[in-house]
Amino acid sequence: MAKVSGMIKIEGTLENLTFYKNGSDHLVRTKGGVSKSRIMNDPAFVRTRENGSEFSSIAASGKLLRTALAPLLFKAKDSRLSSRMLQLLSKVKNLDATSVRGMRNVADGFNDLQAKALLVGFDFNARASLGSVLNASILVDVALGQLTFSAFDPTQQLKAPEGATHFSMQSGFLTLNFATGEYELALSDELVFPLVLGEISPVLTPTSVPIGTGVAMQVVLLEFFQQINGLNYLLNNGAYNVLHVVAVQ
Repeated sequence: MAKVSGMIKIEGTLENLTFYKNGSDHLVRTKGGVSKSRIMNDPAFVRTRENGSEFSSIAASGKLLRTALAPLLFKAKDSRLSSRMLQLLSKVKNLDATSVRGMRNVADGFNDLQAKALLVGFDFNARASLGSVLNASILVDVALGQLTFSAFDPTQQLKAPEGATHFSMQSGFLTLNFATGEYELALSDELVFPLVLGEISPVLTPTSVPIGTGVAMQVVLLEFFQQINGLNYLLNNGAYNVLHVVAVQ
């Protein structure tokens, strides 16, 4: 870095020099940046290469999970889902107790029970978490993937957005092998309820039981509608919808 002297003060890049202002000083430095070749080969950047490798693995795992849940996910997600999922799966990767640094991954991280506990309660739409929308308990049958809700009154225990007249509930039973990329998703029928006074006790049962290996999880989707002449219209493109991880095995 050097200071520019003289009457003409410039800012910007010229050839391999970058001119810039720092406070009252006009400075110049060579156009920097470490080459990709050096990062990939220089022993000084071994930690950088390890971090990059693990980051790529985490990103791939996050994409796999989003793909596996796509039939439900497109109905309830937020704009920061990818980055929030990266943060969560990074914690799962850190629980990999068998792989060397640079090779730690989500698949081996899930061998730790703590990793599965991290995923329980994850909301794919941070704007509408299950806990802030529904006040009811859920009983999970992990063998069948069945979700049984305690009796609740939608007008008293469900926080519906303005304009909603109906809501629906649907569950998913997913098995996902992060190592092989194989997954299977079984869905329950979609149950639609009017937002009227009176208790209901929904039971959501997948139409089949996935036979895949890896991580198994049960999720629930809540959607809000405005019903006009027998047709359901989504409110604000699903901004108020919930997709929540209920249990993980």
